[in-house]
Amino acid sequence: MIELQHLTVGYGEKAVLSDINQSLNAGQMVCLLGANGVGKSTILRTLAGFLAPLSGKVLIEGRDLPSLSLSERSQAVSVVLTERVEVPYMKVIDLVGMGRSPYTGFFGKLSKEDNAIVDEAIEMVGIANLAQRTIDTLSDGERQKALLAKALAQQTPIILLDEPTAFLDFHAKVSTLRLMLRLAHETGKTIFLSTHDVEMAIQLSDALWIVQEGKIQAGTTASLTESGTLQRFLHAEGITYDTKEHTLKIT
Repeated sequence: MIELQHLTVGYGEKAVLSDINQSLNAGQMVCLLGANGVGKSTILRTLAGFLAPLSGKVLIEGRDLPSLSLSERSQAVSVVLTERVEVPYMKVIDLVGMGRSPYTGFFGKLSKEDNAIVDEAIEMVGIANLAQRTIDTLSDGERQKALLAKALAQQTPIILLDEPTAFLDFHAKVSTLRLMLRLAHETGKTIFLSTHDVEMAIQLSDALWIVQEGKIQAGTTASLTESGTLQRFLHAEGITYDTKEHTLKIT
């Protein structure tokens, strides 16, 4: 679980979002929505520990994030960023094995137990047939699943993802989001991701965080629809939402 208490995030002394009071629960996939430049990546990088909070607290399982050692942090939170992984000749199984580095060290040799965890992560995301393929031969969707398997092999209770569907085609987007939703429910992990795939997020996530006008409104699709928050956000994006049919239309 992650709890944000009066959190202000930003770069240097410039605040991007202020006084955030929200929580992320175990066993849920939560999608972060908002226009470009509103601070979605800043939030994710702060929760990952890459950026220090300007003020307030990020509590990971009740512990203040900045107080955690690098080793403790890497065993609590795994991160999948937008940047493409370009590692010639590296096999999928070796990439996923890097998820064990918080326990073995970067150049540590994997034990029998580590290898079993890697194999299980690969099975969980459905890419056992790709284990011996090299990363540079994968499609974008396959590569994203390999990165998710690496995060699972890291065995953290929290997984953060920045635009995990950005380079995927429609079917791969749906497949990836459904996979993450299933994993959150089956493993009890907290999965938090930013996305511009609004319709899929509305239909597939357990909860939404909507960033608009310097604030974050959080809730289920139903509760955000009832309060009018979702419609106001979509209207600002030039989209209408049919609450009966659960469909979006660009206006």
